[in-house]
Amino acid sequence: MTTPAQSSPHGLVVVGGGPAARAAALAFREAGGSGSVVVLSDDTAAPYDRPPLSKDFLRGDADAGSLSLGDEYAEKDITLVLGAEVAELDTAAHTVRTSAGETYAYSACVLATGAAPVTLPVPGGDDQRVLSLRSLGEGTALRDAAAAASSVVVIGSGFIGCEAAASLAGMGKTVTQVSDETLPQVHRLGEDVGRTLAGWLTDAGVTLVGGVSVTGVEDGRRVLLEGHDAVEADLVLAAVGAHPLGELADTAGLDVHGGRVVADEHLATSAAGVWVAGDVAYARNATAGRHLVVEHWDDAEAMGAIAGTNAAGGDATWDKVPGFWSEIGSQFLQYSAWGDGWDTARFVDHGEGAFTVWYGQDGTTVGVLTCGADDDDEKGRELISAGAPLPA
Repeated sequence: MTTPAQSSPHGLVVVGGGPAARAAALAFREAGGSGSVVVLSDDTAAPYDRPPLSKDFLRGDADAGSLSLGDEYAEKDITLVLGAEVAELDTAAHTVRTSAGETYAYSACVLATGAAPVTLPVPGGDDQRVLSLRSLGEGTALRDAAAAASSVVVIGSGFIGCEAAASLAGMGKTVTQVSDETLPQVHRLGEDVGRTLAGWLTDAGVTLVGGVSVTGVEDGRRVLLEGHDAVEADLVLAAVGAHPLGELADTAGLDVHGGRVVADEHLATSAAGVWVAGDVAYARNATAGRHLVVEHWDDAEAMGAIAGTNAAGGDATWDKVPGFWSEIGSQFLQYSAWGDGWDTARFVDHGEGAFTVWYGQDGTTVGVLTCGADDDDEKGRELISAGAPLPA
């Protein structure tokens, strides 16, 4: 017997449940894409806003309902299938198959499988009591565990780690943040920013232990450090990065680079009828003139919209400068950059805590980071896009 999923090709099948997937489905409809639209999400919740998970939601200032991105799927006649893990993509047959055995034929497909948290690669790092933070389910587990904890160890000094550490300290928890970086984000953003972030975290009540390697986790709560005393707490959060979920595309024979799906500036992959968007994409940015790795919420939405538009027969191009924002305690950062390297970082102090950092590569502006300097963020995007000289 033929199931509804198999009866005829859908106009669009989107694989994924995050911002890129949602934007692709909506853009396909808005661009006049014909046929039914199905979104296959392995999440258990309808689309929601993820950035607050390490901030408002963790602190208890927002609930799950307030994170909802609305019921636009229903309004646009888009079918959302939750808990649907896609096991196979057949680009010759134009079908995807879920682990439950349901097959969905498609005329167009957008891969927006995203990324998953990296498991701490040390003995005990895979203990279920060592929490991570990316999905609403993980955010809920962390918030519930934090409510019963008085002390927390946060492993990692990326933005998720810094945001969560500041939020937990603001909740009155004793927070220790450990990292192999000597200063938070020093490798990515430079020493001036690293010192600034360290100051913010310290002022928030976080104890920083930098320049150390985690060698193991005992009993889910005791973090062993090379050359340093172990740190023990009621709760351990591992925020040590994410890896792209490109296995589906790789197995299907698509061009993949570093676990990400290779695409052109239109987000088209090496397989006819298949586009890609979000964290799993390694796409060519038309303005940069090269392929980029981008892992930001706003860019995932932008890429999803481009992929969905083109899947509907449009001609949209990815050409914007990538960027993101971060809220660490009471401080707010904005960052725009190509994200693939710099050799110069010029820190400009505007006073009263405001600053701008200009990033250059061979004298060309390739990035800008601001705090309390919105005009420089806008100016920086223009300079980066134009390939203009680094400001003096």
